[in-house]
Amino acid sequence: MVLSGPSESSIMSTPNVKSKAHSRPAPGSGVLDFIAIGLGPFNLSLACLAEPIRDLRGLFLERNEDFDWHPGMLIDDTTLQNPFLADLVSLADPKSPFSFLNYCKQEGKLYAYYIRERFYLSRAEYNRYCKWAIRQLSSIAFSSQVERVEYVERTAGDGGEGHYVVSGRHVRTGAPFVHRAARLVIGVGSVPQLPPCCEEAREHCIHSAHYVARKRELQKKRSIAVIGSGQSAAEIFYDLLKECDEHDYALTWITRSPRFFQMENTKLTLEMISPDYIDYFYNLPDNVREGIIARQDSLYKGVNASLINQIYDLLDDRRSRAGRGGSPARLITNSELTGCHYDRNEARFQLRFVQRDEGVQYTHATDGAIFATGYGQNVPGFIDGIRERIRWDDKGRYRLSRNYAIDVNERDIFVQNAGLYSHGLTNPDLGMSCYRNSCILRELTGEEHYKIERRIALQDFSVPDTDAFVKAPLETQ
Repeated sequence: MVLSGPSESSIMSTPNVKSKAHSRPAPGSGVLDFIAIGLGPFNLSLACLAEPIRDLRGLFLERNEDFDWHPGMLIDDTTLQNPFLADLVSLADPKSPFSFLNYCKQEGKLYAYYIRERFYLSRAEYNRYCKWAIRQLSSIAFSSQVERVEYVERTAGDGGEGHYVVSGRHVRTGAPFVHRAARLVIGVGSVPQLPPCCEEAREHCIHSAHYVARKRELQKKRSIAVIGSGQSAAEIFYDLLKECDEHDYALTWITRSPRFFQMENTKLTLEMISPDYIDYFYNLPDNVREGIIARQDSLYKGVNASLINQIYDLLDDRRSRAGRGGSPARLITNSELTGCHYDRNEARFQLRFVQRDEGVQYTHATDGAIFATGYGQNVPGFIDGIRERIRWDDKGRYRLSRNYAIDVNERDIFVQNAGLYSHGLTNPDLGMSCYRNSCILRELTGEEHYKIERRIALQDFSVPDTDAFVKAPLETQ
Protein backbone atom coordinates (compact mmCIF):
# COMPACT_ATOMS: atom_id res chain seq x y z
CA MET A 1 0.00 0.00 0.00
CA VAL A 2 2.50 3.01 0.12
CA LEU A 3 4.44 6.00 -4.12
CA SER A 4 5.51 13.95 -5.81
CA GLY A 5 3.76 25.62 -10.75
CA PRO A 6 6.41 27.46 -11.16
CA SER A 7 9.25 27.48 -8.65
CA GLU A 8 10.44 30.97 -7.99
CA SER A 9 11.06 32.26 -4.48
CA SER A 10 7.87 34.30 -4.49
CA ILE A 11 5.64 31.20 -4.53
CA MET A 12 4.21 30.20 -1.17
CA SER A 13 0.95 29.04 0.28
CA THR A 14 -1.80 31.54 0.71
CA PRO A 15 -1.43 33.03 4.20
CA ASN A 16 -3.92 31.16 6.00
CA VAL A 17 -5.35 29.70 12.97
CA LYS A 18 -2.46 31.58 14.27
CA SER A 19 0.22 29.34 15.66
CA LYS A 20 2.29 29.08 18.81
CA ALA A 21 5.07 26.98 17.30
CA HIS A 22 8.56 27.31 18.72
CA SER A 23 10.89 29.55 16.69
CA ARG A 24 8.35 30.63 14.10
CA PRO A 25 9.90 33.15 11.71
CA ALA A 26 8.58 36.67 11.92
CA PRO A 27 6.01 37.63 9.25
CA GLY A 28 7.72 39.29 6.32
CA SER A 29 11.13 37.91 7.28
CA GLY A 30 11.52 36.03 4.01
CA VAL A 31 11.84 32.78 5.96
CA LEU A 32 8.96 30.36 5.39
CA ASP A 33 7.53 28.25 8.18
CA PHE A 34 8.40 25.09 6.28
CA ILE A 35 9.51 23.72 2.95
CA ALA A 36 8.38 20.26 1.84
CA ILE A 37 10.54 18.47 -0.71
CA GLY A 38 8.85 15.92 -2.95
CA LEU A 39 5.18 15.64 -3.85
CA GLY A 40 3.81 12.13 -3.54
CA PRO A 41 0.44 11.41 -1.91
CA PHE A 42 1.85 11.91 1.61
CA ASN A 43 3.20 15.41 1.06
CA LEU A 44 0.18 16.24 -1.09
CA SER A 45 -2.00 15.31 1.88
CA LEU A 46 0.10 17.68 3.99
CA ALA A 47 -0.36 20.45 1.42
CA CYS A 48 -4.15 20.02 1.43
CA LEU A 49 -4.34 20.00 5.24
CA ALA A 50 -1.99 22.98 5.54
CA GLU A 51 -3.81 25.12 2.98
CA PRO A 52 -6.62 26.41 5.25
CA ILE A 53 -4.35 27.13 8.24
CA ARG A 54 -4.09 30.90 8.41
CA ASP A 55 -0.60 32.40 8.70
CA LEU A 56 1.14 29.10 8.02
CA ARG A 57 3.58 29.76 5.20
CA GLY A 58 4.80 26.71 3.32
CA LEU A 59 6.16 25.68 -0.07
CA PHE A 60 6.19 22.26 -1.76
CA LEU A 61 9.02 21.60 -4.23
CA GLU A 62 8.76 18.79 -6.79
CA ARG A 63 11.29 18.08 -9.53
CA ASN A 64 8.76 16.57 -11.97
CA GLU A 65 6.68 18.80 -14.19
CA ASP A 66 3.39 17.27 -13.12
CA PHE A 67 1.95 14.79 -10.63
CA ASP A 68 1.79 11.14 -11.60
CA TRP A 69 1.59 8.50 -8.89
CA HIS A 70 3.40 5.30 -9.83
CA PRO A 71 2.75 5.85 -13.57
CA GLY A 72 4.53 2.60 -14.35
CA MET A 73 1.80 0.70 -12.50
CA LEU A 74 -1.27 2.52 -13.83
CA ILE A 75 -2.57 -0.72 -15.33
CA ASP A 76 -6.17 -0.73 -16.52
CA ASP A 77 -8.71 -1.77 -13.87
CA THR A 78 -6.19 -2.07 -10.99
CA THR A 79 -7.34 -0.75 -7.63
CA LEU A 80 -5.84 0.58 -4.43
CA GLN A 81 -5.70 -1.69 -1.41
CA ASN A 82 -7.21 1.09 0.72
CA PRO A 83 -10.89 2.14 0.81
CA PHE A 84 -11.83 5.53 -0.64
CA LEU A 85 -11.94 7.12 2.83
CA ALA A 86 -8.15 6.87 2.79
CA ASP A 87 -8.02 9.95 0.58
CA LEU A 88 -5.81 12.98 1.12
CA VAL A 89 -7.79 14.58 3.94
CA SER A 90 -10.97 12.82 5.14
CA LEU A 91 -9.50 10.92 8.11
CA ALA A 92 -8.23 14.23 9.49
CA ASP A 93 -11.02 16.54 8.30
CA PRO A 94 -14.14 14.92 6.77
CA LYS A 95 -15.43 18.42 5.90
CA SER A 96 -12.37 19.37 3.85
CA PRO A 97 -13.00 20.68 0.32
CA PHE A 98 -10.11 18.42 -0.80
CA SER A 99 -11.98 15.18 0.03
CA PHE A 100 -12.56 12.47 -2.56
CA LEU A 101 -16.32 12.82 -2.13
CA ASN A 102 -16.11 16.53 -2.90
CA TYR A 103 -13.99 15.70 -5.94
CA CYS A 104 -16.77 13.37 -7.12
CA LYS A 105 -19.38 16.07 -6.49
CA GLN A 106 -17.45 18.77 -8.31
CA GLU A 107 -16.71 16.43 -11.22
CA GLY A 108 -20.38 15.44 -11.50
CA LYS A 109 -19.93 11.76 -10.71
CA LEU A 110 -20.96 11.38 -7.09
CA TYR A 111 -24.15 9.50 -7.99
CA ALA A 112 -22.27 7.33 -10.46
CA TYR A 113 -19.87 6.39 -7.69
CA TYR A 114 -22.81 5.71 -5.38
CA ILE A 115 -24.49 3.46 -7.93
CA ARG A 116 -21.30 1.56 -8.76
CA GLU A 117 -20.77 0.78 -5.04
CA ARG A 118 -17.01 0.87 -5.42
CA PHE A 119 -15.33 0.82 -1.99
CA TYR A 120 -11.85 0.73 -3.51
CA LEU A 121 -10.66 3.33 -6.01
CA SER A 122 -8.91 2.43 -9.20
CA ARG A 123 -5.30 3.62 -9.38
CA ALA A 124 -6.19 5.81 -12.35
CA GLU A 125 -9.11 7.45 -10.50
CA TYR A 126 -6.93 8.11 -7.46
CA ASN A 127 -4.34 9.70 -9.72
CA ARG A 128 -6.99 11.97 -11.31
CA TYR A 129 -8.26 12.91 -7.84
CA CYS A 130 -4.77 13.95 -6.74
CA LYS A 131 -4.32 16.06 -9.88
CA TRP A 132 -7.68 17.73 -9.14
CA ALA A 133 -6.55 18.60 -5.60
CA ILE A 134 -3.27 20.06 -6.89
CA ARG A 135 -5.11 22.46 -9.19
CA GLN A 136 -6.66 24.09 -6.12
CA LEU A 137 -3.41 24.60 -4.23
CA SER A 138 -1.23 27.69 -4.28
CA SER A 139 1.80 26.17 -2.57
CA ILE A 140 3.12 23.72 -5.20
CA ALA A 141 6.25 24.43 -7.26
CA PHE A 142 6.78 21.80 -9.95
CA SER A 143 9.96 21.50 -12.04
CA SER A 144 12.01 22.40 -8.97
CA GLN A 145 15.13 20.24 -8.65
CA VAL A 146 16.54 20.60 -5.13
CA GLU A 147 20.33 20.30 -5.18
CA ARG A 148 21.49 21.51 -1.78
CA VAL A 149 20.12 22.05 1.72
CA GLU A 150 22.17 23.89 4.36
CA TYR A 151 21.53 25.19 7.84
CA VAL A 152 22.32 28.78 8.76
CA GLU A 153 22.89 29.35 12.46
CA ARG A 154 21.39 32.29 14.24
CA THR A 155 23.91 35.13 14.44
CA ALA A 156 24.28 37.33 17.48
CA GLY A 157 22.38 40.57 17.23
CA ASP A 158 20.45 39.79 14.03
CA GLY A 159 17.20 39.14 15.90
CA GLY A 160 16.48 36.10 13.73
CA GLU A 161 16.51 32.36 14.18
CA GLY A 162 18.54 29.60 12.60
CA HIS A 163 16.95 28.33 9.40
CA TYR A 164 17.41 26.05 6.40
CA VAL A 165 18.47 27.25 2.97
CA VAL A 166 17.14 25.15 0.10
CA SER A 167 18.71 25.77 -3.30
CA GLY A 168 18.39 24.20 -6.72
CA ARG A 169 17.44 24.82 -10.32
CA HIS A 170 14.29 25.04 -12.37
CA VAL A 171 14.25 21.86 -14.50
CA ARG A 172 13.06 23.47 -17.73
CA THR A 173 14.89 26.80 -17.66
CA GLY A 174 17.93 26.00 -15.53
CA ALA A 175 17.25 29.16 -13.52
CA PRO A 176 18.51 28.90 -9.93
CA PHE A 177 16.26 29.31 -6.92
CA VAL A 178 16.89 29.78 -3.22
CA HIS A 179 14.28 29.42 -0.49
CA ARG A 180 14.59 29.71 3.29
CA ALA A 181 12.50 27.96 5.93
CA ALA A 182 12.46 27.22 9.64
CA ARG A 183 11.48 23.56 9.13
CA LEU A 184 11.71 20.86 6.47
CA VAL A 185 9.44 17.97 5.49
CA ILE A 186 11.15 15.40 3.27
CA GLY A 187 8.85 13.28 1.13
CA VAL A 188 10.98 12.16 -1.80
CA GLY A 189 9.56 8.66 -1.88
CA SER A 190 11.37 5.36 -2.16
CA VAL A 191 13.48 4.02 -5.02
CA PRO A 192 12.98 0.83 -7.09
CA GLN A 193 15.10 -2.01 -5.78
CA LEU A 194 16.58 -4.96 -7.67
CA PRO A 195 18.08 -8.03 -5.99
CA PRO A 196 21.87 -7.67 -5.45
CA CYS A 197 22.59 -10.46 -7.95
CA CYS A 198 21.12 -8.31 -10.75
CA GLU A 199 23.78 -5.62 -10.55
CA GLU A 200 25.77 -6.72 -13.62
CA ALA A 201 22.62 -7.09 -15.72
CA ARG A 202 20.95 -3.94 -14.34
CA GLU A 203 20.65 -2.14 -17.68
CA HIS A 204 18.59 -5.03 -19.08
CA CYS A 205 16.36 -5.53 -16.03
CA ILE A 206 12.90 -3.97 -15.96
CA HIS A 207 11.51 -3.04 -12.54
CA SER A 208 7.76 -3.05 -11.97
CA ALA A 209 7.95 0.74 -11.50
CA HIS A 210 8.48 0.99 -15.28
CA TYR A 211 6.11 -1.76 -16.37
CA VAL A 212 3.54 0.29 -18.32
CA ALA A 213 6.22 2.08 -20.36
CA ARG A 214 8.04 -1.19 -21.16
CA LYS A 215 5.03 -3.49 -21.57
CA ARG A 216 5.00 -3.49 -25.38
CA GLU A 217 8.72 -4.22 -25.43
CA LEU A 218 8.18 -7.18 -23.12
CA GLN A 219 5.33 -8.56 -25.16
CA LYS A 220 7.59 -8.93 -28.20
CA LYS A 221 9.57 -11.58 -26.32
CA ARG A 222 8.96 -15.31 -26.71
CA SER A 223 8.99 -15.80 -22.93
CA ILE A 224 8.54 -13.55 -19.90
CA ALA A 225 9.31 -14.18 -16.23
CA VAL A 226 7.68 -12.18 -13.43
CA ILE A 227 9.82 -12.16 -10.28
CA GLY A 228 8.15 -11.26 -6.97
CA SER A 229 5.03 -12.11 -4.99
CA GLY A 230 3.24 -8.93 -3.88
CA GLN A 231 0.36 -6.95 -5.35
CA SER A 232 2.48 -5.42 -8.11
CA ALA A 233 3.73 -8.82 -9.27
CA ALA A 234 0.17 -10.18 -9.26
CA GLU A 235 -1.18 -7.22 -11.24
CA ILE A 236 1.57 -7.52 -13.84
CA PHE A 237 1.18 -11.29 -14.17
CA TYR A 238 -2.59 -10.98 -14.59
CA ASP A 239 -2.22 -8.17 -17.13
CA LEU A 240 0.27 -10.20 -19.19
CA LEU A 241 -1.77 -13.40 -18.79
CA LYS A 242 -4.86 -11.78 -20.29
CA GLU A 243 -2.94 -10.98 -23.50
CA CYS A 244 -0.82 -14.13 -23.60
CA ASP A 245 -2.53 -15.73 -26.60
CA GLU A 246 -2.63 -12.51 -28.59
CA HIS A 247 1.15 -12.08 -28.40
CA ASP A 248 2.11 -15.77 -28.14
CA TYR A 249 4.61 -15.72 -25.30
CA ALA A 250 5.24 -18.17 -22.47
CA LEU A 251 4.68 -16.69 -19.03
CA THR A 252 6.22 -17.71 -15.69
CA TRP A 253 5.67 -16.25 -12.21
CA ILE A 254 8.37 -17.12 -9.67
CA THR A 255 8.53 -16.05 -6.02
CA ARG A 256 10.72 -16.86 -3.02
CA SER A 257 7.62 -16.80 -0.79
CA PRO A 258 6.26 -20.19 0.30
CA ARG A 259 2.92 -19.38 -1.30
CA PHE A 260 1.03 -16.73 -3.24
CA PHE A 261 -0.55 -15.27 -0.14
CA GLN A 262 -3.51 -13.00 0.39
CA MET A 263 -3.00 -9.72 2.20
CA GLU A 264 -4.54 -10.07 5.66
CA ASN A 265 -7.33 -7.55 6.09
CA THR A 266 -9.54 -8.85 8.88
CA LYS A 267 -10.71 -6.18 11.27
CA LEU A 268 -8.54 -7.04 14.26
CA THR A 269 -5.50 -7.26 12.01
CA LEU A 270 -6.30 -3.87 10.50
CA GLU A 271 -6.17 -2.41 14.02
CA MET A 272 -2.40 -2.75 13.69
CA ILE A 273 -2.64 0.24 11.37
CA SER A 274 -3.52 2.58 14.23
CA PRO A 275 -2.03 5.15 16.63
CA ASP A 276 -2.28 2.48 19.35
CA TYR A 277 -0.01 0.11 17.48
CA ILE A 278 2.48 2.90 16.69
CA ASP A 279 2.86 3.61 20.42
CA TYR A 280 3.37 -0.09 21.15
CA PHE A 281 5.74 -0.74 18.26
CA TYR A 282 7.80 2.44 18.65
CA ASN A 283 8.71 1.61 22.25
CA LEU A 284 10.04 -1.87 21.50
CA PRO A 285 13.81 -2.46 21.24
CA ASP A 286 15.33 -1.99 17.77
CA ASN A 287 16.15 -5.67 17.27
CA VAL A 288 12.63 -6.73 18.27
CA ARG A 289 11.09 -4.31 15.77
CA GLU A 290 13.35 -5.64 12.99
CA GLY A 291 12.20 -9.19 13.73
CA ILE A 292 8.52 -8.20 13.75
CA ILE A 293 8.74 -6.48 10.35
CA ALA A 294 10.49 -9.54 8.90
CA ARG A 295 7.48 -11.67 9.90
CA GLN A 296 4.74 -9.32 8.69
CA ASP A 297 4.89 -9.76 4.92
CA SER A 298 1.29 -10.93 4.69
CA LEU A 299 0.10 -7.73 6.38
CA TYR A 300 1.44 -5.31 3.79
CA LYS A 301 2.97 -7.31 0.91
CA GLY A 302 0.11 -9.66 0.13
CA VAL A 303 -2.27 -9.73 -2.83
CA ASN A 304 -5.95 -8.78 -2.88
CA ALA A 305 -8.09 -11.91 -2.53
CA SER A 306 -10.22 -10.84 -5.50
CA LEU A 307 -7.14 -10.60 -7.74
CA ILE A 308 -5.85 -14.01 -6.63
CA ASN A 309 -9.24 -15.47 -7.54
CA GLN A 310 -9.26 -13.71 -10.93
CA ILE A 311 -5.81 -15.12 -11.70
CA TYR A 312 -6.91 -18.62 -10.72
CA ASP A 313 -10.08 -18.45 -12.81
CA LEU A 314 -8.18 -17.24 -15.86
CA LEU A 315 -5.50 -19.91 -15.45
CA ASP A 316 -8.18 -22.58 -15.11
CA ASP A 317 -9.95 -21.31 -18.20
CA ARG A 318 -6.67 -21.36 -20.14
CA ARG A 319 -6.02 -24.94 -18.99
CA SER A 320 -9.41 -25.93 -20.37
CA ARG A 321 -8.48 -24.35 -23.71
CA ALA A 322 -4.90 -25.68 -23.80
CA GLY A 323 -5.80 -28.23 -26.45
CA ARG A 324 -6.77 -25.39 -28.77
CA GLY A 325 -3.38 -23.64 -28.65
CA GLY A 326 -3.34 -21.96 -25.27
CA SER A 327 0.16 -20.70 -24.37
CA PRO A 328 1.73 -22.24 -21.25
CA ALA A 329 1.88 -20.35 -17.96
CA ARG A 330 3.66 -21.52 -14.83
CA LEU A 331 3.63 -20.40 -11.18
CA ILE A 332 6.53 -21.44 -8.94
CA THR A 333 6.99 -20.70 -5.22
CA ASN A 334 9.79 -21.23 -2.68
CA SER A 335 12.40 -20.04 -5.18
CA GLU A 336 14.92 -17.39 -4.19
CA LEU A 337 16.74 -15.57 -6.99
CA THR A 338 20.49 -15.96 -6.43
CA GLY A 339 21.92 -15.24 -9.88
CA CYS A 340 21.03 -13.10 -12.90
CA HIS A 341 23.04 -13.23 -16.11
CA TYR A 342 22.06 -11.56 -19.38
CA ASP A 343 23.49 -13.11 -22.54
CA ARG A 344 23.83 -10.28 -25.06
CA ASN A 345 24.36 -12.62 -28.00
CA GLU A 346 21.25 -14.66 -27.26
CA ALA A 347 19.36 -11.68 -25.79
CA ARG A 348 18.22 -13.94 -22.96
CA PHE A 349 18.33 -14.04 -19.20
CA GLN A 350 19.76 -16.98 -17.31
CA LEU A 351 18.16 -16.74 -13.88
CA ARG A 352 19.45 -18.94 -11.06
CA PHE A 353 17.19 -19.90 -8.16
CA VAL A 354 17.48 -21.89 -4.95
CA GLN A 355 14.55 -24.04 -3.83
CA ARG A 356 15.41 -24.38 -0.15
CA ASP A 357 12.69 -26.93 0.78
CA GLU A 358 14.01 -29.40 -1.77
CA GLY A 359 17.63 -28.34 -1.30
CA VAL A 360 18.25 -27.78 -5.01
CA GLN A 361 19.23 -24.92 -7.29
CA TYR A 362 18.05 -24.48 -10.85
CA THR A 363 18.28 -22.07 -13.76
CA HIS A 364 15.47 -20.62 -15.80
CA ALA A 365 16.09 -19.20 -19.28
CA THR A 366 13.77 -16.40 -20.40
CA ASP A 367 13.84 -13.69 -23.06
CA GLY A 368 12.17 -11.07 -20.88
CA ALA A 369 12.05 -10.47 -17.13
CA ILE A 370 10.13 -8.03 -14.97
CA PHE A 371 11.21 -7.61 -11.35
CA ALA A 372 8.48 -6.69 -8.83
CA THR A 373 11.07 -6.69 -6.07
CA GLY A 374 10.02 -3.68 -4.04
CA TYR A 375 11.51 -0.34 -3.09
CA GLY A 376 14.21 0.91 -0.77
CA GLN A 377 14.62 4.05 1.33
CA ASN A 378 15.75 7.04 -0.67
CA VAL A 379 18.31 9.26 1.08
CA PRO A 380 18.76 12.06 -1.48
CA GLY A 381 22.07 13.73 -2.15
CA PHE A 382 20.88 17.15 -1.01
CA ILE A 383 20.82 15.75 2.54
CA ASP A 384 24.64 15.87 2.63
CA GLY A 385 24.63 19.54 3.62
CA ILE A 386 22.67 18.83 6.81
CA ARG A 387 23.76 15.25 7.48
CA GLU A 388 25.24 16.14 10.87
CA ARG A 389 21.88 17.54 12.00
CA ILE A 390 20.11 14.21 11.34
CA ARG A 391 19.85 11.15 13.59
CA TRP A 392 20.80 7.83 11.97
CA ASP A 393 20.42 4.23 13.08
CA ASP A 394 23.19 1.63 12.83
CA LYS A 395 21.98 0.57 9.37
CA GLY A 396 22.25 4.04 7.89
CA ARG A 397 18.52 4.74 8.01
CA TYR A 398 16.83 7.78 9.45
CA ARG A 399 16.14 7.40 13.18
CA LEU A 400 12.67 8.86 13.61
CA SER A 401 11.28 10.42 16.77
CA ARG A 402 7.74 9.54 17.71
CA ASN A 403 6.65 12.84 16.09
CA TYR A 404 8.29 11.85 12.75
CA ALA A 405 11.24 14.21 13.18
CA ILE A 406 14.75 13.01 12.27
CA ASP A 407 16.85 15.97 13.39
CA VAL A 408 18.92 15.96 16.57
CA ASN A 409 16.54 18.44 18.22
CA GLU A 410 13.49 16.36 17.21
CA ARG A 411 11.56 19.36 15.96
CA ASP A 412 13.00 20.68 12.66
CA ILE A 413 13.17 18.00 9.95
CA PHE A 414 10.29 15.60 9.34
CA VAL A 415 10.02 12.69 6.91
CA GLN A 416 7.20 10.92 5.10
CA ASN A 417 7.11 7.16 4.51
CA ALA A 418 10.54 6.43 6.02
CA GLY A 419 9.57 4.89 9.34
CA LEU A 420 8.73 1.25 8.67
CA TYR A 421 11.27 0.10 11.28
CA SER A 422 10.26 2.74 13.84
CA HIS A 423 6.50 3.21 13.34
CA GLY A 424 5.59 -0.16 11.83
CA LEU A 425 2.90 -1.00 9.28
CA THR A 426 1.39 2.47 9.50
CA ASN A 427 4.39 3.92 7.66
CA PRO A 428 3.47 3.09 4.02
CA ASP A 429 -0.31 3.01 4.50
CA LEU A 430 -2.21 5.73 2.62
CA GLY A 431 -4.91 5.69 5.28
CA MET A 432 -2.44 6.82 7.96
CA SER A 433 -1.12 9.83 6.04
CA CYS A 434 -3.76 12.09 7.61
CA TYR A 435 -2.73 10.98 11.08
CA ARG A 436 0.97 11.55 10.40
CA ASN A 437 0.35 14.92 8.78
CA SER A 438 -1.88 16.02 11.66
CA CYS A 439 1.06 15.23 13.97
CA ILE A 440 3.52 17.10 11.73
CA LEU A 441 1.24 20.15 11.50
CA ARG A 442 0.96 20.17 15.28
CA GLU A 443 4.76 20.32 15.46
CA LEU A 444 4.97 23.01 12.76
CA THR A 445 2.39 25.30 14.32
CA GLY A 446 2.28 24.42 18.02
CA GLU A 447 -1.46 23.78 17.75
CA GLU A 448 -3.54 20.68 17.09
CA HIS A 449 -5.51 21.96 14.12
CA TYR A 450 -6.88 18.49 13.37
CA LYS A 451 -8.01 16.23 16.22
CA ILE A 452 -5.42 13.48 16.66
CA GLU A 453 -6.85 10.15 17.76
CA ARG A 454 -4.87 8.55 20.58
CA ARG A 455 -6.71 5.25 20.93
CA ILE A 456 -8.97 3.61 18.39
CA ALA A 457 -8.18 -0.12 18.78
CA LEU A 458 -10.44 -2.51 20.66
CA GLN A 459 -7.50 -4.75 21.54
CA ASP A 460 -4.45 -4.20 23.76
CA PHE A 461 -1.09 -4.57 22.05
CA SER A 462 0.85 -4.37 25.29
CA VAL A 463 0.06 -6.17 28.54
CA PRO A 464 -2.57 -4.05 30.34
CA ASP A 465 -1.26 -2.07 33.28
CA THR A 466 -3.89 -3.17 35.79
CA ASP A 467 -3.98 -5.33 38.93
CA ALA A 468 -5.46 -8.18 36.93
CA PHE A 469 -2.23 -8.60 34.92
CA VAL A 470 1.04 -8.99 36.83
CA LYS A 471 4.15 -8.55 34.68
CA ALA A 472 7.64 -9.85 35.45
CA PRO A 473 10.80 -9.95 33.30
CA LEU A 474 11.45 -13.32 31.65
CA GLU A 475 14.78 -13.77 33.40
CA THR A 476 13.08 -13.91 36.81
CA GLN A 477 10.86 -16.86 35.90
